Amino acid sequence: MKQFLFLLLILLSSFTNAQSIIGEWETFDDKTKEKKSIVEIYKDGDSYYGKILETFTGETNEVCDKCTGDKKNQSIIGLIVIENLMKDGDEYNSGTILDPENGETYKCYLELESDNRLKVRGYIRVSLFGRTQYWIRK
Repeated sequence: MKQFLFLLLILLSSFTNAQSIIGEWETFDDKTKEKKSIVEIYKDGDSYYGKILETFTGETNEVCDKCTGDKKNQSIIGLIVIENLMKDGDEYNSGTILDPENGETYKCYLELESDNRLKVRGYIRVSLFGRTQYWIRK
């Protein structure tokens, strides 16, 4: 009986982790479809965040010169680009996403389409006016 419960706990744990956005995700250029970066999504309290771990374009010591506020001239590596997302059913929303290429911050929502495919939508005011990317779990 103990072995059965232990096995059940392991299975439930792996199912829960597979259904989470937490982890490392590969991002791709919208036009060239080349791998652009690795973003780590993590949870802090009740909110979810994402930071750039690695880039495959530009220089290794590149900074966000188009960003404003406290992110201006921060290194791209380690830059927090997703902030304050809240889980809402199958969707993660009410947060923001930063585009380091233009320094603009947008509202965003994320939706796990499968264990390894994440829909990332950034938009201005209304979701209708935005852009969608699909990230792949690393």
